[in-house]
Parts: sequence; C-alpha cells; structure tokens
Amino acid sequence: MASTTAFQAQVYRSLPETERSEAIVNRISKAIALGLLKVGERLPPESALSEMFGVAPSTLREALSDLRDQGIVTTRRGRSGGTFIVKQPFTSADAIRKWFEETSIAEIRDVGDEHAAIAAATVRLACERAESHEISRLLEHARTLVMSDKPELRARADSRFHIELAVLAQSPRLMNAEIRLQAETVQALWTPVSLTRDAERVATEHLALARAIADDSPEEAQRLVLDHIRQDIHHLVDAKLSLGYPTMQQERQ
Repeated sequence: MASTTAFQAQVYRSLPETERSEAIVNRISKAIALGLLKVGERLPPESALSEMFGVAPSTLREALSDLRDQGIVTTRRGRSGGTFIVKQPFTSADAIRKWFEETSIAEIRDVGDEHAAIAAATVRLACERAESHEISRLLEHARTLVMSDKPELRARADSRFHIELAVLAQSPRLMNAEIRLQAETVQALWTPVSLTRDAERVATEHLALARAIADDSPEEAQRLVLDHIRQDIHHLVDAKLSLGYPTMQQERQ
C-alpha cells in the first residue's frame, strides 16, 4: 500500500478501545467533509484499515456498511475493486441551527480562544519549517476557495487551507487539534442558515497569510491569522444572534 500523507495518518490513527464502528463512521465522514479524503478516492484495504484503527475486522466491516447505507462509500469487487468515496457529507441546515441553539456565545468565544492559540503556534512553525513547494501548495488551497461556488465546497476549501497550515508546521499534535477545530466550526461558518459569509474576503485573508509565510514573516503571519480567526468568531456570534437565540446576558440568567 502506498504511504499515507500526514493528515491521512491522523484520519486513520488507532481508536481508543471504548470507540467502535460509530467512531470510524464519524471520523471518515468528517475527513471527507473537511476535504482530507476526496470523492473518487479509494480507502485502504479492509485489513489495513482494521490495523490502523486498531479494531477487529468485524467492527470495521460494520462501519463500512453504515457508510454504504448513508451513500457515502460504495464497495466494488474484482481486481480494480475496493471501497470508494462517492459522496461528500454535509451537515444539514437544521443540524446547524441546532448547533447554534445549543452552543452558547461563551462557548463559541472559547473555541475562538483555543483556535487562536493553536493557529499562532502553527503559523510560527510553518514559517520556520515550510519548503517552497509546500508554500506553493498552500497558495493553491487559498485560491481554491474563491473559485468555489457552493457552501459545502467553500467549507471544504476553508478547512483544507487551515489544515495545510498545520501540515507545514510538521506537528502531528497541532494538526490533530486543527482538524478537530475545523470539524467543530467550519460548516457552521459556511452553511447559510442566517448570515452569508464573504468568500472573497476570506480568500484574500488566506492569500495574505500564505504570502506572509512565504516571506518568512512569523510576526505578520501571527497577526493575520489571529485577525482571521477573530473575524470567524464574530461571524458565528452574529449568526447566532441573528437567529434569535439568547444574548450573553440572557444565557447567564
């Protein structure tokens, strides 16, 4: 089997003993939604997946069956067969509304605080460690967003850019944290349940950040990424309020 990339190693990393097939379904679904795994891509063979996830073959087969039932993957037999990704899952508008209803403004801001801390360390290390060809790839990801015309594609391009930053930092822990944060917020940022996010502004911010890393300017990169995340959190708070959910003062009562 071909060697896996850094982010694929995070997708397929071993599961804790308490997690079973539902966790595999959740992780693979989120990886596809975030653009880490692509439609048309073939998953590793079942025996390899079982070993990587650290689960019994029967548990892995149960998870793949659930993914097939959801129409996310299909399994083909024969020499060129295997399990292929056929659909990108995207959280429904109703599920996003529920997320806004159940997530307080304080919790949204706390997510922003964590993301700011992770991103600041990530871009500093990316400036130190990124090679020129990797920065070229980062610029390509930055341009992808503005060329996307659907919310789900913009969400995928947005998350893929931030995860690529973590790849450049060469820190599996930072990358794992970035993947988790993107899975938690990126679809809420782009699903148009209330306010529409400005794709051109986001793409411009991504390009400026990529160029700061290319110029080996860690202070500028940190300033840009912190402002970018601040804008994201303001958007989430404004979206929650526009849906008529409680203000911070009401939440405390």
